[in-house]
Amino acid sequence: MNKKFNPDNYPWKSNINYRLHKNLYKVGKGEQGVLLCQPYKSEILLYWKFRTPQLAKISAEKIYSLFLEYLEQDDFPGADMARKFLQMGFTRARRYANYKGGKKYGKDRNHLLPKGTGEPLKAQSARIFYKAWQQAEKNKKYSLMKEEWKKIMG
Repeated sequence: MNKKFNPDNYPWKSNINYRLHKNLYKVGKGEQGVLLCQPYKSEILLYWKFRTPQLAKISAEKIYSLFLEYLEQDDFPGADMARKFLQMGFTRARRYANYKGGKKYGKDRNHLLPKGTGEPLKAQSARIFYKAWQQAEKNKKYSLMKEEWKKIMG
């Protein structure tokens, strides 16, 4: 764990139901809070898989459909969490494509392990998630909701 990280100052908490307390949800950067925000984490994590391109395709399609359902319900935190899972599918699959076992750093966490030692199939999984993630990012309703949310809620 990062020695400078202070969980008390982190805006996302695992003990908050963000569907009931939407006003506490923050957009953040990238994937921040993706593994904390309930009930969305539990709803989406069930489908998040990137082990093979076939699983990644099924996963990305399901998570994107959840993204659209959340948008249809005007549930911005849910849509943003689905978008974060799509992004995380890309970043994690890329890490496994680049590094054996997905491990970027050695045991001492101070030196990078050799790049190019990962699994080539994970690069295909990453491309699948990347397309779905970009499709979510370009969704007009999502973009407008995100812009408005950040102005009002942070």
